[in-house]
Amino acid sequence: MVTQNKLDKKRKIAVVLFNLGGPDKQESIKPFLFNFFMDKNIIRAPIFVRYFLAKLISIRRSKSEAGESYGELGDKSPLLENSEQQSQALEKILNLHGCGEFKTFISMRYWHPMADEVVKDVQNFNPDDVILLPLYPQFSTTTTRSSFEAWDQACDKIGFSKPTTAICCYPWDEGFIQASADNIKVIYDQAQKETNKKPRILFSAHGLPEKIIKDGDPYQWQCQQSAEKIAEKLDIQDLDWQICYQSRVGPMKWIGPSTEEALHQAAKDNVPVVILPHAFTQEHVETLVEIEIEYREEAVKMGLTDFYRVPTVGTNKAFIDGLSNLVIKNLGKEKIISHIGEPLCPSAFKDCCMRVMNEKL
Repeated sequence: MVTQNKLDKKRKIAVVLFNLGGPDKQESIKPFLFNFFMDKNIIRAPIFVRYFLAKLISIRRSKSEAGESYGELGDKSPLLENSEQQSQALEKILNLHGCGEFKTFISMRYWHPMADEVVKDVQNFNPDDVILLPLYPQFSTTTTRSSFEAWDQACDKIGFSKPTTAICCYPWDEGFIQASADNIKVIYDQAQKETNKKPRILFSAHGLPEKIIKDGDPYQWQCQQSAEKIAEKLDIQDLDWQICYQSRVGPMKWIGPSTEEALHQAAKDNVPVVILPHAFTQEHVETLVEIEIEYREEAVKMGLTDFYRVPTVGTNKAFIDGLSNLVIKNLGKEKIISHIGEPLCPSAFKDCCMRVMNEKL
């Protein structure tokens, strides 16, 4: 519940949206990849090992897979522009609530604008309160925790300190679930009409090494919860759906089944595929190239020609309204909090962000 003090129209609230980031030109691909693989949450090895691997991987991938993928998009990522559209839509809705003056900021993790730059902009705005809001619905140590850590370090570096609430995850927030279901329904009905068959929905999330999940990261569990809630919201009798994982890198064992395996099974079962990247909230290289181009081509080779991709939630009104409601109801909480206001992950997941925070208090 928002207190009367927090309803002061003169209060200034900064809402910082976190996302991965992406190269803005061809020359940025290699340093972007280097920043990514230097993150201790991504490659969990001593810094000298991590530095060597980050150098090696960024050089190789910028000349091969990543370079080719971004080449399909004009040698840059559309992630920042798409995040800015969400940011602008959210700011507009927030300022209709009458709870103060809201200003949204975007902080990217591995390419500009990054936390060190953005925290100075927030400091110049001089807010009374700060809300940290990842554009990742599901929490992972590799995304949200990494972004929160980078933000805290940037704040410490310049001595910026304001009452702050961090929303760690919202895997079954009503706005996110409704927007996802609405987007699926349009494509699902199209696929059913065009093929005269009952499609299979593939919920495709970015994968992670199995070891990270076994170490206590709740990401896979939260992705499963999101998919289940979206499937329930669709309310389609005998709905055929499954979860799969994409974007594998390196030789380690990753969580599965892979999206390729799911496509093979669909081809074998002779069913149309409707694929939703439900762990992404805006279009970028993993959706526009990996799914739309690469997986589509692979599907055709498998004999699966009935392939449909569902758009991400983007600026869908239900999704933006959901984010707005999350911000409003958590004003003044000054802690790390999930969308339900309490730890939502089973106790087996020791990296649950909210639980870890509570144990430190």
